[in-house]
Amino acid sequence: MHLHILGICGTFMGGIAAIAQRAGHTVTGCDANVYPPMSTQLEALGITLTQGFDASQLDGPARTADVFVIGNVVSRGNPLLEAILDRGLAYTSGPQWLAGNVLRDKWVLAVAGTHGKTTTSAMLAHIVDAAGLAPGFLIGGVPVDFGVSARHSDSAFFVIEADEYDTAFFDKRSKFVHYRPRTAILNNLEFDHADIFADVAAIETQFHHLVRTIPASGRIVVNGGDEALGRVLARGVWSDVERFDAADGTSAEWTIADDGQVALRGASVGRLDFSQTGRHNRLNAVAALAAARHIGVPIAEGLRALASFRGVKRRMELRGRVGGIAVYDDFAHHPTAIATTVDGLRRAEKEGRILAVLEPRSNTMKLGTMKAALPQSLSQADRVFCYSAGLGWNAAEALAPLAARAEVHEDLDTLVAAVIAVARAGDHILVMSNGGFGGVHQRLLDALAAA
Repeated sequence: MHLHILGICGTFMGGIAAIAQRAGHTVTGCDANVYPPMSTQLEALGITLTQGFDASQLDGPARTADVFVIGNVVSRGNPLLEAILDRGLAYTSGPQWLAGNVLRDKWVLAVAGTHGKTTTSAMLAHIVDAAGLAPGFLIGGVPVDFGVSARHSDSAFFVIEADEYDTAFFDKRSKFVHYRPRTAILNNLEFDHADIFADVAAIETQFHHLVRTIPASGRIVVNGGDEALGRVLARGVWSDVERFDAADGTSAEWTIADDGQVALRGASVGRLDFSQTGRHNRLNAVAALAAARHIGVPIAEGLRALASFRGVKRRMELRGRVGGIAVYDDFAHHPTAIATTVDGLRRAEKEGRILAVLEPRSNTMKLGTMKAALPQSLSQADRVFCYSAGLGWNAAEALAPLAARAEVHEDLDTLVAAVIAVARAGDHILVMSNGGFGGVHQRLLDALAAA
């Protein structure tokens, strides 16, 4: 089968491309914006990419396509999509194709939640792989231990990052309703994706649609301290449920203390010792342990695997160090994730200043829905540099509560120069964006080297 994928350079669609090619299909694709790590991953696989969405692709690289897999970045009015519809060509969504061609005969382990999906999915895949079960996986980032975001395998198990974003232009259900997991992690839930959801209640409804697909023999591993997830399960649940939480008086079955001690139903089962920082990553880890246990991986074996877990690219990834100044890259773009990321770095690096460099690039942030929460989310940063190009709201006004600690720039070169002007040995430059950010990480490192 020849698949031509529209929006192929998104992490999810790029993962589908990799899986389809490894499964023996011919894969081509197109996208408007191409940047690492997905572009380099696709190039390494030998997948032909076309820049843009011109309808002429139907007479070029896509002329032999059996089906067009449409990413949710593609909307009506897109010239290639309009040509596909006019010609009556076969099309499907990424989640639909994956469900019908890969997941149907697998034990699916799905990881859902507003935050932490990528890291928790990577932890879970790492644990299952270390247990010798060689799972297939599709993760919204590149785990350092695997070097790729997706893998096709003959294993009975498949780990997937279960995104609540909508499926495609013709299917406005969340992607995860297609996956039919037997094991599901529900990490957390709060308002996000303001471009498609009216409020948090609308997202809770989609999460309950996911809960409805899990069989009675399945298991839901849920954050016991999350009120929104509590409301989701209160609507009805038909599967076994295990809750996880921090060890502070909770009634959850799984707990983890600040020192890494893990307990199941009050009995100690071992200690987590790994390189990831922050309370959020401890909770991610205990959720992964619980999910892996559902498919038979002993807790002790899971803890040993996590000790060697090296994280995910663009999740507190150290990109380089020049003159005693470290530059980190992180995917954080929601205020809660920004606050968690800054806090995690502060706890890991108690000495030196944190210079936060932020691009409010997500659809939710561009709409300004959460701009009022930004000052508090950045409160632990010593200095804040915000890139405001493309925003429809006044970033300087939103960040005014931070006073002289914050500055806003519409030009990327000016922003880099401003950071370099104040950076000194011992500082930690924390770059946060869910996009390529104009290669600002390397620009900063090059500028530091030239200073």
